[in-house]
Amino acid sequence: MSRSAGPTGQDQSEIFTGTAPAPELKDARSVKGTPAAAMQAFVLGEELAAMADADPRIVVLTADLASANRTVEFKARHPARFFDFGIAEKNMITAAAGMASCGLVPYAATFASFSAILCAEQIKTDCAYPRMPVRVIGHHSGISMGFYGSSHHAIEDLGMMRAVPDLTIVCAADGNALRAVLRASANHPGAMYIRLGRGRDPEVYPEVPGDFRFGRATRLRDGRDITIVATGTTVRPSLDAAGILAGKGISARILDMHTIKPIDAEAVAAAVAETGAILTVEEHGVTGGLGSAVAELLAGKGHVRFRRHGIPDEFAPVGPPAALYAHYRLDAPGIAGVAGELIGSG
Repeated sequence: MSRSAGPTGQDQSEIFTGTAPAPELKDARSVKGTPAAAMQAFVLGEELAAMADADPRIVVLTADLASANRTVEFKARHPARFFDFGIAEKNMITAAAGMASCGLVPYAATFASFSAILCAEQIKTDCAYPRMPVRVIGHHSGISMGFYGSSHHAIEDLGMMRAVPDLTIVCAADGNALRAVLRASANHPGAMYIRLGRGRDPEVYPEVPGDFRFGRATRLRDGRDITIVATGTTVRPSLDAAGILAGKGISARILDMHTIKPIDAEAVAAAVAETGAILTVEEHGVTGGLGSAVAELLAGKGHVRFRRHGIPDEFAPVGPPAALYAHYRLDAPGIAGVAGELIGSG
């Protein structure tokens, strides 16, 4: 692994060894103080179990990760509708498609690096092509698996999944957003990829958003100078970045672009017309994900100040997630700095 200076000029060996002097290697909000109801790790199994109480079609599958993704909560309440495939993720996705063909609505959960990336062929051929209502849940996405390295990082999954026809792609910003996604997914047609973080992400929504709709972005903060389009784990730091920018006299609009496909083209068009500068922020490579989706919408629209912000075209180093976020400027100060550079106020 290269130990050369990364995008921020910091020696990557400091992150690799965990000796980086600043910032702190942990986000205190992700350890203590975050309500359990807002944590994805505490929500997934419990919410699916509650949905299954009223919907006999719902079944849950996992690949030896029932404790990590808390689907063990579903197992405790609906043991006959829970299936653990061990470390056989491809078999799990194909079996989920078979269950869906029989009228069930399967939710198959494992690490994003194993679901979207390892099982791309099964998602394409077994789920999306026959339009089976399989919900593939990729948790611990992006670089949230820090110390586990590139085999467990998932910074390509959105790009891979966007290329699959007839596949809905959605990213949940926190536990309450996940509840809304799950509830809306039960009767949604076709296959779906649901992307989650590591399950301890700071709260964005104090309660379950009642106006959630697939394909319709949520405006969390209005602004006139720039629009920051974020998704999943980058929504909270983008909101915090808007607060930093406000202190410098910069008014930032924040969009939670939870649905990557189909993307909300109207929200992007309005942002261009009303703010004039667009910054996309994602815990994903800059190629193929949210930034690429927005760039495709902007192509041919004339001059627009625009920047994709995420992980550059490289394999991420090994280190604590919070340190990696700071390294790639995906924390609030970093996002605020990139926004300032885009509009010439950095």
